[in-house]
Amino acid sequence: MLDPIVAEALRRDGHRIVITGSGGWIGLALLDLLNAALGPDALRARVRAFGSSARELTLADGSTLPQAALSSIADLPHALTWVFHTAFLTKDRASVMDERDYAAANRAITGQVLDALDAIGTTGLFVASSGAAAKAEDGSAQGALELYGQLKLEEEERFGKWAQDRQATAAIVRIYALLGPRINKPEAYAIASFILDALAGRPIAVRSPRQVVRSYASLRELLSLVLATMLRGQGVSRFDSGGEPMELGDVARLVASLMPEGSVERAAITAPDADIYHGDGARYDALLRTHGIARVPLLQGIRETMDWLGQSHPKALVPGVPAPA
Repeated sequence: MLDPIVAEALRRDGHRIVITGSGGWIGLALLDLLNAALGPDALRARVRAFGSSARELTLADGSTLPQAALSSIADLPHALTWVFHTAFLTKDRASVMDERDYAAANRAITGQVLDALDAIGTTGLFVASSGAAAKAEDGSAQGALELYGQLKLEEEERFGKWAQDRQATAAIVRIYALLGPRINKPEAYAIASFILDALAGRPIAVRSPRQVVRSYASLRELLSLVLATMLRGQGVSRFDSGGEPMELGDVARLVASLMPEGSVERAAITAPDADIYHGDGARYDALLRTHGIARVPLLQGIRETMDWLGQSHPKALVPGVPAPA
């Protein structure tokens, strides 16, 4: 559920809500949250979903919502609009595509959305960026992460300039690690593989020989903050997703604590360099306090993610069968 104060303000607001990448993790989670906050009739009246192709999206309550092809976004009639932009070919695609094709495809997505903003009446914008942009900015990213980060950084600049030139509201958020329902691609997220191991009664395996530090934020908490930013209308706001920085072995132990016989097998940390990937949690916490949004406790976020994965990935829960690698 969205923060209750944010949900109430959203019900009173009249903006149309446009979501790009609506079939991805963030897009579907946002649709579920909006459906719960607004109700199905208002959702269909106020929300427009766009993705790579036209299809029906199934929401958490079993209802459906049409998704239109992103190429048609500029056909929307002009109206006061907030755009939640989450469409992007992610880092895993950068590993398997030609670099030029990958860059061209993402720049085309950015261009389609950017070119439509004025025509459809956009006054507020959320850009789901990535912590990889910070890695690209400081030169520490390599390989697929470097290309992905460079393109995310480029997108931040393009949308930020659009908002500044028009004195529009924009929340440009570098997302590091999230928790919550609709998590997809469990093979791409350590937390998902930990949870699937725990649910199947397997020891949670943390194999990295390096110290690995992450900070996890609840997606519903983050989206409440983004919506609060839109509702307040304070120009361009740039911030990172939050959470307490923790070594993955400690994260795995928290996951294991939720199961009766949960256990963790943490490989010895022998490498001298650490893998640290988290943003400015202090600023994120300050923004939550400014908007009066309560933190979702880490264990609660893990439970909600566990509930979703238990329902959505039953084949991965067979004892003795490894989680997706």
